[in-house]
Amino acid sequence: MKNLVIVESPSKSKTIEKYLGKEYKVTSSKGHIRDLTTSGKYGLGVDLENNFKPTYKIISGKNKLVKELKKEVEKSDYIILATDPDREGEAISWHLKDALDLKDNYGRVVFNEITENAIKEAFKAPRDIDMDLVHSQEARRILDRIIGFRLSKLMQNKTEGKSAGRVQSVALKLIVDREREIEAFQSEEYFTIEAIFNDFEASLSKYKDKKIEIKTNVDADKILNSLSNAFTIENVESKEKSKKSKPVFTTSTLTQMASIKLGFSASKTMRLAQGLYEGKTIGNETVGLITYMRTDSTRLSDVFINDAKKFIANNYGKEYVGHVKITKNKENVQDAHEGIRPTSLNKTPESIKMYLSNDEYKLYNLIYLRALSSLMADAKVLATTVTLDNNDYKFTASGQIQTFDGYLKLYKEFEKSEDKMLPDLANYQSNVIVSKEIKKTSHFTEPPSRFTEDKLIKELESLGIGRPSTYVKIIEVLKERKYIIVVDKKFEPTTVGISVTDKLQEFFSSIINVEYTSNMETDLDNIAEGKLVWYDLLDKFYKDFEPLLTEAFKSMEKESPEETGEECPLCGKPLVYRYGKYGKFVACSGYPECKYVPKEEKEETIICKCPKCDGNIIVKKTKRGKEFYGCSNYPKCKNAFWEKPTGEVCSKCGNLLVEKKGEKICSNCKG
Repeated sequence: MKNLVIVESPSKSKTIEKYLGKEYKVTSSKGHIRDLTTSGKYGLGVDLENNFKPTYKIISGKNKLVKELKKEVEKSDYIILATDPDREGEAISWHLKDALDLKDNYGRVVFNEITENAIKEAFKAPRDIDMDLVHSQEARRILDRIIGFRLSKLMQNKTEGKSAGRVQSVALKLIVDREREIEAFQSEEYFTIEAIFNDFEASLSKYKDKKIEIKTNVDADKILNSLSNAFTIENVESKEKSKKSKPVFTTSTLTQMASIKLGFSASKTMRLAQGLYEGKTIGNETVGLITYMRTDSTRLSDVFINDAKKFIANNYGKEYVGHVKITKNKENVQDAHEGIRPTSLNKTPESIKMYLSNDEYKLYNLIYLRALSSLMADAKVLATTVTLDNNDYKFTASGQIQTFDGYLKLYKEFEKSEDKMLPDLANYQSNVIVSKEIKKTSHFTEPPSRFTEDKLIKELESLGIGRPSTYVKIIEVLKERKYIIVVDKKFEPTTVGISVTDKLQEFFSSIINVEYTSNMETDLDNIAEGKLVWYDLLDKFYKDFEPLLTEAFKSMEKESPEETGEECPLCGKPLVYRYGKYGKFVACSGYPECKYVPKEEKEETIICKCPKCDGNIIVKKTKRGKEFYGCSNYPKCKNAFWEKPTGEVCSKCGNLLVEKKGEKICSNCKG
């Protein structure tokens, strides 16, 4: 009997095939094989009059792959669909089943980690495809298609914007709203007063029993004039406090912490995590090092919990064993898998460091330490608060001493806890202590900070917008569309981004908002749980959306592009600034009748003569800014190189030699 296993990623195939043995052949769909067509009304690929029935087609470039999969299916007795353990993976399995015409000869298998035990256990219990999960993914895809196609066309007709999306537009609004808060912010001066002693400082916090705020210099001076250098020790209170470890990582918290502590972008973090999940060669085995990295869950398996507790007790002592963190977040169907954790605690970061790149090691170390420390005992500190009185003005000083490091024994490089000593004022020989100085300090209130990548992801998650698989894509689209720019790692909206947001809010504020988008995510969860019919959700949305769109096409004023102050040399119409895929550029306002675009004059950096014509090999750049070397007579001569030519020619074939890793090699025969 021959069994065919289909996974999403080619990099998983060999590892899984090795675990399963000769009776199984493992191949890959390389992600989705089908997507909505662009047929039907508005090119949506959806029958709006028939319960939003979708029409699918094989994705461009995947026809050959699908034919090969069909041949493999014909040669196999049983097909196992083993795509990723989330809604997207469930949908890919369903598309494979449908496109490959599988009947009763298939099973759906899911696993949360690519290890031999996990794979073999999963294959013992194949199930049917969960159509509730599939319908949830379909509903999301159709929603995004309707809004993406219809709103994008509106934006292209009325503004310089190129697209608008369901979640993307709400994320952009958050960035624009924050920018306007910053612009509207008016800084105000305020003062603080501190008493300086020999070995500590105390801050003014209250007058009698009321919190005090000092708004002016006059008020600050008035208080200073009311104080003496003698302070009465009114109260000394010491309490033991516990500091709990954080739960295991989710997608959101991982990307946030990797940004803060490692300086990784969200896209880099997820790319590295994907590789750690799919498998690395460690010694003579290839194994997945972490569990599935797209998750909202902080749940841990009983097996891992028990193994971790034994590991902690054996390596650090029984007093370091903690308890399982219980979160208030709802664990829905999408999140039935675990939080992000190592697949084996025996594969410590240091023991496998030699097999990983530097960045892979950093991320694995972070994931490993977070997961293990989440099950360690609380750190404990002795916290002391001192209250001093000076003419009814109350000053406070706080300090703490760590009495037990607990989970910080392992996690201290990512979460520091510093001791701050206070003198033993409880046993002070007098109840009066004299300050060296009492000083006032001027401060100014600051506006809210712009979103960084990690803070925007945190905000989206807290508002219930988007899902683990969408955070990175949302940000990438906003960058690609030039709706935002990144300045000092912070997001600033562009003129186009602000304009698109304002137009959308003028006509679509009832659906392009946080509450509506968050409720939509809840409804998609309800579809996944079988509590809501998918096309009923789409019908309700479309009845809200289409009238707003019709009115917008009718009433939205077309935005005139900003003029440069110069005229087109071809037709005399004003030149304007436009925005394209690669940013801002100048063009004729008479487009499409006049297609004039001024070309910048650039100095050519000549490398050598071109051996194929009378031109020169010069330094060039791709549209994305990557440098290469090509002939100045392009397109007549298409001689081009990624490596820098030396000017010398190969004695064997006559082509140019190039520099590669400090050596000269032929660009053609590599000799």
